[in-house]
Amino acid sequence: MKLLKLAGIIIVIVILAALGSGLYINFEKPDVGKAPDLKISITDEKIQRGKYLANHVTVCMDCHSKRDWGTFSGPVIPGTEGAGGEAFDQKAGFPGNIHSTNLTPYSLSSWTDGEIYRAITAGVGKDGHALFPVMGYQRFGKMSKEDIISIIAYIRTLQPIKNDVPSPQLDFPVSLLNKLSPRLAEHRIKPSETDSIQYGGYLVNAAGCVDCHSKQDKGQIVKDSEFGGGMEFKQPAGIIRAPNITMDKVTGIGNWTQDMFVMKFKLYADTDYKPQRLAKNDLNSPMPWTMYASMSESDIKSIYAYLKSLSPKSNKVEVRSYAK
Repeated sequence: MKLLKLAGIIIVIVILAALGSGLYINFEKPDVGKAPDLKISITDEKIQRGKYLANHVTVCMDCHSKRDWGTFSGPVIPGTEGAGGEAFDQKAGFPGNIHSTNLTPYSLSSWTDGEIYRAITAGVGKDGHALFPVMGYQRFGKMSKEDIISIIAYIRTLQPIKNDVPSPQLDFPVSLLNKLSPRLAEHRIKPSETDSIQYGGYLVNAAGCVDCHSKQDKGQIVKDSEFGGGMEFKQPAGIIRAPNITMDKVTGIGNWTQDMFVMKFKLYADTDYKPQRLAKNDLNSPMPWTMYASMSESDIKSIYAYLKSLSPKSNKVEVRSYAK
């Protein structure tokens, strides 16, 4: 009987501890502090740098616009830039229903520059809620502060588009655990462009290459799978997987020259390129080729140099699996 009583007491303590932890997380997290008192001086130089990053490197407009998924690579539908509304839902394997937010002044005119900065770099919205990390704030917080400021300056110039986006609805316990994700920015100095490997690494972080070109488990990158491919994108027609982009000569891109790597991107910027319309049962590439295609040739070369500096990984990826 004494043992049963002791076991009962232990169970009660564990339950109370779990409840206490849950209440603490729910009411005390995220705890990155107030949005900074930031007032950005908008200049043409900042706008142009921000436009380049947001459209061709960090590709903010990739998620925060409507994409034509009936066309190869899902190009942005003209006139929807920044309007948000793209769904990241349970059908695609996400733990709930998340929609990208509206970045145009229709939605952000009441936000301070500091509130936008905190959202981009720390993952906390205007009202203090934690953003779901499909938004790459943990990467953006490692960029230079000057580049983030330029992105904000560009966002401020977008045309207002009326589009009310649903609030995110996360499944439990992700709805609770998500509050632990935000963290303060740890900005890095942008490396010199003459240091192609270091600068390439900066661009790879900003572009989020590792997020897709790795295996993931419950939203976390599987250790030692980085850049080896394997992330799955569920679609009605089946599953498409990100390929291995390490320099393994058999399963990766080790036989690609720098010129081949650049040409792969620039193909989609060619004025003669016509995006292919897809049949109903085709799988589509989630890679926003037409956005990355307008990255500068020198930046693409730096990304290649960085990838070449990494250890090759032998990982054969079945890129397409069609539903039966």
